[in-house]
Amino acid sequence: MLSDAAGLVKILKKTAVEAMDATKPVNVCFGTVESVMPLQINVEQKMILGSAQLTLSRNVTDFSVDVTADWQTESHAQTTGQECQGETEPGGNPEHAHKFKMQGGGGGSHDHKISGKKKIILHNALAVGEIVILLRQQGGQKYIVLDRIGGE
Repeated sequence: MLSDAAGLVKILKKTAVEAMDATKPVNVCFGTVESVMPLQINVEQKMILGSAQLTLSRNVTDFSVDVTADWQTESHAQTTGQECQGETEPGGNPEHAHKFKMQGGGGGSHDHKISGKKKIILHNALAVGEIVILLRQQGGQKYIVLDRIGGE
């Protein structure tokens, strides 16, 4: 009787393992970015994934975000005859340009206060050679590029 029970447990364990393998649940793996246009990632030196197989998280893409700013630019020294010009984004503060023409060889300085709600772009797209963390979705056909490893 005992050997029948042990045999049944062994069969149940084997069936459970086979069921897990058949469904291919989410799995963590690593890859290296081979190219960015078109995006290709070499997964653990076994296969190359293309953009159709990849879903990118915000951690590995350029994106914009609204921030509230209260900054003062650094003072920019001006000498005779030099010109300082700048523009704002459409919809921001009015365009402006400044010219300093100091008399008698004197100098001056120039700075700006930047405040209010501003949109900035975070340049976070993948680069060739970066190592990334991938999650293989159930079924094994699609991968989520979760984040990069290391870097600056």
